[in-house]
Amino acid sequence: MSIRYFDGETAEVHPVAVRVTTNELVIYRSAGAEVVARWPIGDVAVLGDVQHEVAPPVVRRGSDARLIIEDPQVRSDLASLVPALRPLVPQPVAVGRRIAVFSSAIVALVGLFWGVLDYGTEYAAPLLPHSLQAQLGETVLDDLLADKEQCEGKAGLAAINRLANDLAREAGYRHPITVHVVEGGPVNAFTLPGGILVFYSDLITQAKDSSQVAGVLAHEIGHVVHYHPTKGLVRAYGMDLLLKLVSGGYSEMMSTVGGGGGLLLALRNGRAAEREADATGVDLLERRGLRADGVSTFFQQLMEKEPKDAAAAAGIWSSHPPTAERIEATRRPATGRPAFSNAEWQALRNVCK
Repeated sequence: MSIRYFDGETAEVHPVAVRVTTNELVIYRSAGAEVVARWPIGDVAVLGDVQHEVAPPVVRRGSDARLIIEDPQVRSDLASLVPALRPLVPQPVAVGRRIAVFSSAIVALVGLFWGVLDYGTEYAAPLLPHSLQAQLGETVLDDLLADKEQCEGKAGLAAINRLANDLAREAGYRHPITVHVVEGGPVNAFTLPGGILVFYSDLITQAKDSSQVAGVLAHEIGHVVHYHPTKGLVRAYGMDLLLKLVSGGYSEMMSTVGGGGGLLLALRNGRAAEREADATGVDLLERRGLRADGVSTFFQQLMEKEPKDAAAAAGIWSSHPPTAERIEATRRPATGRPAFSNAEWQALRNVCK
């Protein structure tokens, strides 16, 4: 029975058929064509809709009587004739609009979370106990240098560590700085949480003079005193949490970060941090009356060896400012005292011998 009629007075179910006239919905028995009820078109209504019910009841306002129309084709035919019966036909779901609303909500949530994470780390990182930061830095250092040879020249290590701690104290940093020198390349240096610095010996041996090594060291001290490595790590863990929230708990980010190389990648500084470290390094050298031109000449030397600036080519995707920009921002006259004595500089040059 495709249409059932309930009179609202008894529990009896009547198999019926319906037809639409100008003013009425005529309900009649399937067998015999006996009219059961006449509902004025203006009084017909649908309780619910087919998005939520298979066959929503059709009723006459002010009456307990109702029709259950199970045949989809009959529902469609009636809906085309009686506007009040249009809820009997499934309406197209506005999938695009729903997706847009959902996507906007996700973007807003991610933006809010990242904003809190990004700005929150500026204040939270310095509050982490130094012992915790140092322990993390040592753990990463052990992993990174497990298969590398460290240089052990005592006089050279003493010279670079002396200058590092002098610069850190000048900045008001109250914790000790430890500089490790690794034999070989690349021509690079980096900073880990807890005031741990790593220099590659190729940077020292290929430097034109001691002011360049001092400039790079001052730059790395800039990262230390602004807690850039710790902030980077906090952001990495926060991003991992965000990915888990968005993906329903799945994220391989921190398992990747757990490896030394992955963690070093997570600790990479953004362009704003690099600019801040450049400015801080030059300022610290000048405040101590030391030559501060080594930062710009070091970058200039890099440009001479690699004229194609990878940072400039990468644009907004680069984690470092364009090298030409950094040269101009850190350019200083070759005045001031040498950062190392002649004996210290020679010892540092031979730190790996």
